[in-house]
Amino acid sequence: MVVGDISTGTELLVIGAGPGGYVAAIRAAQKGVDTTLVERDAYGGTCLNHGCIPSKAYITVTDLAHRAGHAEEMGIHADPVVDMAGMREWKDGVVDQLTGGVEKLCKANGVNLVEGTARFDGPNRVRVAHGGEGQGSESIEFEHCIVATGSRPIEIPNFSYDDLPVLSSRDALALDSVPERMVVVGAGYIGMELSTVFAKLGTDVTVVEMLDDALPGYEDDVARVVRKRAEELGVEFHFGEGAADWRDGNDGGIVVATETEGGERSEYDADVVLVAVGRAPVSDTLDLDAAGVETDEKGFIPTDDQCRTNVDSIFAVGDVAGEPMLAHVGSKEGIVAAEVVAGEPAALDYQAVPAAVFTDPEIGTVGMTEDEAEEAGFTPVVGQMPFNASGRALTTGHTTGFVRVVADEETGFVLGGQIVGPEASELVAELALAVEMGATLEDVAATIHTHPTLAEATMEACENALGQAIHTLNR
Repeated sequence: MVVGDISTGTELLVIGAGPGGYVAAIRAAQKGVDTTLVERDAYGGTCLNHGCIPSKAYITVTDLAHRAGHAEEMGIHADPVVDMAGMREWKDGVVDQLTGGVEKLCKANGVNLVEGTARFDGPNRVRVAHGGEGQGSESIEFEHCIVATGSRPIEIPNFSYDDLPVLSSRDALALDSVPERMVVVGAGYIGMELSTVFAKLGTDVTVVEMLDDALPGYEDDVARVVRKRAEELGVEFHFGEGAADWRDGNDGGIVVATETEGGERSEYDADVVLVAVGRAPVSDTLDLDAAGVETDEKGFIPTDDQCRTNVDSIFAVGDVAGEPMLAHVGSKEGIVAAEVVAGEPAALDYQAVPAAVFTDPEIGTVGMTEDEAEEAGFTPVVGQMPFNASGRALTTGHTTGFVRVVADEETGFVLGGQIVGPEASELVAELALAVEMGATLEDVAATIHTHPTLAEATMEACENALGQAIHTLNR
């Protein structure tokens, strides 16, 4: 039996329950706004279910196994065996706990939850098709709407995700067994993270990238540290090559063909090919034209500093709104949009947005680089502390990399920082706070840091910029 179409109303409708959507829904409900959240797949979105959380779970497991098997210099001799199915089961447990928590938090804060796929049916109404045969649909009228539908992996010509040997990042995180050979297309942060994971699991990994180095967008000396470590783990890089096509091989595997700009072709044997060339917005399912919402040529929804689209009552947050496509940025945008809906004077400020890459070693960045500071009209002063001079780094066995701080020479204000090394994703928070609070080099340097910790490297980098470092040579 088909359930008849029903019609309901809400003050705020949020489409998508990822890090931008569910956070927006909860904050709006906390502000007394009648809020309805529509999700078609799973609470927590790509981040919790198929991206950030499962990938970091795998990174943790593979780091543990690899470190245990390569710790002879510490007096540890072991030969760990990784059970891929068991690892996946543990990862799924972590995901289930978090996604279940999101649903409970939404309900506890009074958010009305609706399962289904939403499409606009006008500037103040959507139709939600419920999943499953005979489940019908409903119309929801709203005063305000926040679009938080996220993004999906980009598919490139001749590499359809419908073909079993072709994997998206989501597919790679759902494998039941470890492939012997893998070609990774793309050396951005997703490609580099997963290349490291599978290399540590024993896979022969070959990375092809059209650009001339890994991790485009990061400074050369930062990317170099990560690429060198990946090469030590056995990852083979081929730059200046783009994936052209693939075919079945003679040994039961596949052959991936690449091509340079000059037309030169190369071939690489593999069992699977992971395509990690970026993500595209999920905006084509919404029928945005019906609401009058404009998109750019790539499908992203342009917004202002309050996350408003060109339609005043409709907002967009997270990946669907474009760069920076980071889960924590989506959450912040969701909070801003919700508070604007609630009548508060909220607005975005992107000057202190930290970013992290969970490679080996990790990368953490925030604010300006030295070159960016110069371009912005500052006279930058730079301080740096290598981890091989850190007592705590030496006791962990992770001494590769450095902390770098960029500040304005005249005022001493911290403008940004770049960290590559152990726990960089955690350490960058101190520099993000410094940029956000308008702290100076002296503020950070004068703050007593616990010894022995990795965080002391941030203090020493600031001292180095002031010309008074004790544990590293001053510039």
